Formats: sequence, C-alpha cells, structure tokens
Amino acid sequence: MAPLSPRVVVKVDLKKRPWQQTQPLHNRWHPEIPSVAEVKTGELFRVEMVDWTGGAVKEDGSAGDIKSIDLSTVHYLSGPIKVVDEDGVAARPGDLLAVEICNLGPLPGDEWGFTASFDRENGGGFLTDHFPCATKAIWYFEGIYAYSPQIPGVRFPGLTHPGIIGTAPSKELLRIWNERERQLEEKGVESLTLCEVVHQRPLASLPTTKGCLLGNIEERTSEWERIAKEAARTIPGRENGGNCDIKNLSSGSKIYLPVFVEGANLSTGDMHFSQGDGEISFCGAIEMSGFLELKCEIIRNGMQEYLTPMGPTTLHVNPIFEIGPVEPRFSEWLVFEGISVDESGRQHYLDATVAYKRAVLNAIDYLFKFGYSKEQVYLLLSCCPCEGRISGIVDSPNAVATLAIPTAIFDQDIRPKTRKVPTGPRIVKKPDVMKSTYDGKLPITKNPSSSS
Repeated sequence: MAPLSPRVVVKVDLKKRPWQQTQPLHNRWHPEIPSVAEVKTGELFRVEMVDWTGGAVKEDGSAGDIKSIDLSTVHYLSGPIKVVDEDGVAARPGDLLAVEICNLGPLPGDEWGFTASFDRENGGGFLTDHFPCATKAIWYFEGIYAYSPQIPGVRFPGLTHPGIIGTAPSKELLRIWNERERQLEEKGVESLTLCEVVHQRPLASLPTTKGCLLGNIEERTSEWERIAKEAARTIPGRENGGNCDIKNLSSGSKIYLPVFVEGANLSTGDMHFSQGDGEISFCGAIEMSGFLELKCEIIRNGMQEYLTPMGPTTLHVNPIFEIGPVEPRFSEWLVFEGISVDESGRQHYLDATVAYKRAVLNAIDYLFKFGYSKEQVYLLLSCCPCEGRISGIVDSPNAVATLAIPTAIFDQDIRPKTRKVPTGPRIVKKPDVMKSTYDGKLPITKNPSSSS
C-alpha cells in the first residue's frame, strides 16, 4: 500500500496576520490554552508556521523593522495539538511524548529568510555592547543552499529545524517558572557578575498582557486577562523543551518531551533554515516561515522511567533529543579559541559564557581582515553551520570554548598564509548588511588593542 500523505492539522495563510488565522496561533505557554487539533499516535501530520515575528520583518532594504519591533509579541507558535493513542486515550502527565521529524522546509512560494541583530535597548544580543545598532540581512534559498546579497562571497547548505518545539506546562510548573524568573529580574544586574560582561537585557521576559495571543481564548475577557498575566513568554528553553534552538534537530530527529497536561498540547514554531551554535545575534538564525511533518508516540510513565529530576520537584526535568542522520558534510574547519578573560583583561573563574564570547570576537576580528565588515561576520556566525564547543571546564581558572567555521562556505581561502602585507587601504566587500542608527547612550565595548 502506498504511504499516506500527511494530514494538515494546522494551516497558515501568510497574507494574514497571526491573530487573523483560521486556527488561532499563540505566543505564550499556559496549560489552559485550548488545543486547535488532535492527532493519533503513528499518524503522519503536517503543521505549518509563520516566521517567529509573524511577518513583522519584511523582505526590503531597511533595518527599521528590526529596530522598532515589538518583542512582546514573539514567538508565534502553531498549536497546541492534543495527542491521543490509537484507542483515543490522551497522553497523561508523567508520560513521554516521542515526536519524530519526518520532513520539514520553507513554505512553497516563501523561500527566503532573514538574520538580524536587535537594537541594544530593544532586545540586544550576545555582543550587543559591541554592536548596539539594529542590523539585517536577507537570505534566499536555492534548494538546500542559502545566499545573501548583503553578505557576498558566502554560500552554504542549510540544516533546517524548528527553533521551538514543546509541550504545555502544568499550573505548578508554570508557577515555578514565573517565580524563579521574577526573582532573577527583581535581584537585578548587581547580583550577577556575568552582567558586567554580557549586556543583553532584560534578564528575564516576565508575563505581560501586552502583545499576548492566546489561541482560542477570547481576547480581553476576564479569563483572557487572568491567563495573560500568568502565561510564560516563549523566549527561553525550559523543562518543556520550548526555545531550545538546537541547530541539528532536522529530518530524522526525534524529541522525547515530558508531558505535564492531558493530551500533551504540543506546539511548535520559529522555523530556521540554518543556524550557528548559540544563535549569537538573538534574531540570529535564518528565520523563515515553514512546515513540519511529524509522527508522535506516547511512552506511558516515561518521565519516571527515563528522566531524572535535577531539582526540588519531579517537574525539574529536561527533554532528550535524538539527532537525525541529515547534516551538511564539511571536512575543513578554522577553529577559534576563547578563554574566560574578558575584553578588559580581567580574569573570570571557569566562565564558559565569557570564553565563548572571546571565541566569537576572535573570529569576527579575524574575518574582518578578509574584506567583511564586522557586522557582516556577526550575522554570518549567527546563522551559518558553525560549531560551538566547550573544550575545557575543569582547568582553573580558565574555561576554554571554541568556534569552528567551515572554510568551504567562503569563495576565498580564509586560512592564514605567508603573503605580502598590503600597504593600501583595506577593501571592504560591498554591499553591507542593512543598519539602523543607535540612538541610546550606553557605552560601546571596544578592544583596547584593536586599531579598527
């Protein structure tokens, strides 16, 4: 018998805004957001998604949409999807939901995406103290390859994946999230030494009614107001999976998600054509609309059997990911190292975040020598298939992080070599990424030893 075509359970119309869709989208996590579809285990089904901003970022020649974007509205997710077994019995709290990615890609007719960095005072990014301006690059897809007119001389195969996939939290898990993240925000930057080196703010995105979309819950009713004030933002990854941004989670992968509510209420979104490890510019993958074709299985009582809680309750667990066989194949890499010493020369103790920041800055300054602007490299490293690693975490006082860049993505040889030092002015590749002005007054971090 011929295989069945996937059943479309969530369909989107890219000509409509997220709140105008026939099956309403949502941009928060809450156990009371009702499911919009139901699937059975073993069934092949298709979910379509808008890009994470819901079409707010345009395929144009300006970064103004990035500078002024309302980040209270993101991420727009498709679902929730209730999962039942072949007998119609729903997934139950304590089960594991095994979700297999059978196929995925951009929506037909919408084969483009974008990479951006936010204004420092509206989202920021990993290196926002070095790059405070909003920037944007547009990417176009040629089959499995991507290229950008704003970053010439680069072409690479994408490893398409969902940035977000997760199950709904229970009321108790939601309470735990909101309490711990509120405490972080209330204590402020003075309580965290890392905030002296990493300047992305806010420390946590707390529940807010502003920009809130709750699927089928009628807006501005008393029920909507209550849920909107409780519902968790979709920005970070958490115990339910969520915004894990695992770049290798492509075709053939399987995700084992803990189930906290009846039916699991699976949601997904934030499709990426390609991403570098860390997604450093925050809006940092090649963001796009897209689709997933999925199959689910329910492992009864799988949380207790396979997931060991790491925390004060049995809810403090994390998903397991099984990476599929599909990935770009590169044989030659240029690897940049970073240690836990910041730009001022100050020593930090086994801090992998500081070490990774140094590795990224080393790579940016190096590729700057080959005709790229630093903003181009920042966006490129955020979305190309580069590999981040923690290489050392025990040799006091320095953590060691590395960033490996495949050399084959460039149209020139970027390896160090013996050559005559040029005496003329440095030639920058044109054009450059789109860039807005930074109107704030926060200080910009600079390398004391750099002449650029």
